Amino acid sequence: MIKAAFITPHSPILIPAIGKANSLILAKTASAFKEIEQRLIEKEIDTIVIISSHAATPEKCFAANVAPELELKFENFGDYSTKSKLAGDMELATLLSENISTDNAPLRLTTEISLDHGSAIPLYLSTSAKPDIKIVPLSCSELNRQAHLDFGRTLQKTLLESQKKIALIASGELSHRLKKSAPAGYSPKGAKFDNKVIEYASDPEKGGEKLVNLDDTLIKDVSECGLRAIIVLLGILQGLPYESHTLCYQNDFGVGHLTMEMEMLDNKRIKDALLA
Repeated sequence: MIKAAFITPHSPILIPAIGKANSLILAKTASAFKEIEQRLIEKEIDTIVIISSHAATPEKCFAANVAPELELKFENFGDYSTKSKLAGDMELATLLSENISTDNAPLRLTTEISLDHGSAIPLYLSTSAKPDIKIVPLSCSELNRQAHLDFGRTLQKTLLESQKKIALIASGELSHRLKKSAPAGYSPKGAKFDNKVIEYASDPEKGGEKLVNLDDTLIKDVSECGLRAIIVLLGILQGLPYESHTLCYQNDFGVGHLTMEMEMLDNKRIKDALLA
């Protein structure tokens, strides 16, 4: 059963040993991760399914990582001390691959012990008080946005029917062009894009389709890295009752760091979705 869902950023600056003094600037986002951690404890979550656009995957398909043990480490950012390990949920990952429609949303199983930073950073920041939690890392593909929505929709039934208490995380950042000092420079379209993502993520019925139909030139201009993961998440949640809460939004470095919770509501409607 899906018990919780979140959108999170994955900036390396959030790791104190990497960000150093700059980590303090993202203190509100760090606090939002603590709120997520508390939700995971309160809801007694068994497994996190995390969706990342930075995980390695073949171009024309999605991937589920079935490694039995997953390493969270940040040596690529010069940090050799911050690290942890979590168990993979091989059972759930395999079940997802068996139940998926391979024609519309091809899914391959991979075994990658070391997680990409898009998965590792949110997990490190939200699981320190729950080290027994299991993980299913999912990667996006090079397929179009509609394929990502279809992929999420295909996963929904299996996740709803699972006896495990499941949390979903879409890891990604919004526009990287919100200020002149931003890594990719400034675009006036950056704020417009971020506002649309926040608005559409709050729509359980049509939010995913609205993101799929965003103008291609807008997306190319804003330099984002989270849209596909968010679309997969909204595909999984499509038609399910939830209420969105923006836990934090920061753009201090010219990059849109959104931390959002989709609070699941109305168990009866979720049960009806299972019967549909």
